Amino acid sequence: MLPRLRLDELLGELQARLQEVMATRDRVHRLLEAVLAVGSDLDLGQVLQRIVEAAVTLVDARYGALGVLGEDGRITRFIPVGVDEGLVTEIGHPPLGQGVLGRLTALSGPLRLADVTQHPEAAGFPPGHPPMKSFLGVPVRVRGEVFGNLYLTDKRGGAEFDAEDEEVLVALAAAAGVAIENARLYEEARQREQWLAAVGEVTRALLSGAGWEEVLGLLARRAREMVGADAAGVALPDRERRMLVLGAVEGVGAEQVRNATVPVEGSLPGRVLSAGEAIAVATGDAGVGAPVGPMVAVPLGAADRTRGVLYAWRKVGGESFPAAAVQLLAVFAEQVAVALELAERRRDAERLTVLEDRDRIARDLHDLVIQRLFATGMVLEGAIRLIDSPEAAARVMRAVDNVDETIKEIRATIFALHSRGEQPGRAWLRGRIVETVEEATPALGFAPALRMEGLLDSQVPEQPAEHLLAALREALSNAARHAKASRVEVAVEAGAELRLTVRDDGVGIPPGAARSGLRNLQQRAEQLGGGLRLSTPPTGGTELVWWIPLEGTPG
Repeated sequence: MLPRLRLDELLGELQARLQEVMATRDRVHRLLEAVLAVGSDLDLGQVLQRIVEAAVTLVDARYGALGVLGEDGRITRFIPVGVDEGLVTEIGHPPLGQGVLGRLTALSGPLRLADVTQHPEAAGFPPGHPPMKSFLGVPVRVRGEVFGNLYLTDKRGGAEFDAEDEEVLVALAAAAGVAIENARLYEEARQREQWLAAVGEVTRALLSGAGWEEVLGLLARRAREMVGADAAGVALPDRERRMLVLGAVEGVGAEQVRNATVPVEGSLPGRVLSAGEAIAVATGDAGVGAPVGPMVAVPLGAADRTRGVLYAWRKVGGESFPAAAVQLLAVFAEQVAVALELAERRRDAERLTVLEDRDRIARDLHDLVIQRLFATGMVLEGAIRLIDSPEAAARVMRAVDNVDETIKEIRATIFALHSRGEQPGRAWLRGRIVETVEEATPALGFAPALRMEGLLDSQVPEQPAEHLLAALREALSNAARHAKASRVEVAVEAGAELRLTVRDDGVGIPPGAARSGLRNLQQRAEQLGGGLRLSTPPTGGTELVWWIPLEGTPG
């Protein structure tokens, strides 16, 4: 009986060893399959998700996660497996890397615990978090540096993680490091392609003469795509560089922020504008008091000539911007600033060409056209004395008057051509007067006659110009509604005073008519030291004269 018992023991032991070998073979096969699965994708997000899923399967854990570490050693990205999205939302903010997780980071090696809650450094679980007991953590290294940590908890069946689980997970972490490195290299290559395409697109838009708003919108869109932000925008300083205008914002919450203003003092874009250096923060402000998550801002241009600030942000709780993304955005902004400089130089050259052409046209008008008109007028005046017919003499005299009016109009044109008072964002007064007169044409039923004299574009400041346009609109509106006129003449003159004259051949102002609009114009003129006069010319109709002094007028 003893030999048979001994044989049974040997056969049982052999069978157990065979089962262990089979289990080890199956685990090795699963490990190989996991390594192949992890390395089969080049999208970093997908790679990280597959690493956690493979780890949970290999060690038969209920829960697993991968915590990506930032430069400060804190967890900046957390990928959980085994917990549904609703519970993740209920738990709230992911772990920061404190307690046992922080201990694992400090060790930079595997950590295996029978009961994670009994560890001296255990920080506990937040409300709503599922209970966890057994724990196994392994660092994931990329190029010798810890990229993050794999966390596995609650081995199924209530058992503890053993040394074999630890070895398998260490092997998986080594393979995961290679897969992560490949994915990061691919992502960097893709970002460089996006960078080159974005720089080329923005440069082409600038040099092709695209509108400023279009270029800024394009800049914000490409910046957002480049760094994977939820939103991005461009902040431009005002003339005094005290306020920043968020002129172009693209992405989540763009409508709430677009065209908002933030002070330079105390805001993140303001700090970048003043320092001329890129800044990245864990939490920021979208510009109107709305809290956002990680935020990065880079200057547009060199420190001594920063044109604006390009910034991007992610939602609250989002992943922080890595240093590579901040550097990529900063270099992109530098290249865009160079393109802006080139575009400005090109516009300056085109503007100089236009000004030279205007000077040449003005000289030709003055030296040739006006002189010939003067000569023609003098000949006609001399011929009047030789004409016996009073009717013919009157006609010639009217021709002389027309020549004088033409000379005045040409002189006004010469003044406009010589004017260099163009300011960004401000339309020339002559053009605005013409637009106002044209707007009244449909209501009148005919086009008013218009005459302008003096340096309207360069001599008249902004505030007097606005008052003049308001008076012109009111006068033309009254003529259209009440005058029943067939002709309206408008004259605008700039000299020591700014004078507007509007004359019509209508029915005049009836007694008792409401004059609230005219009273407002008179009060406005009197406040500025001017006045308003209404009269009836000998030929009938109404003549409105409105004037204010230009010397000392605030503008």
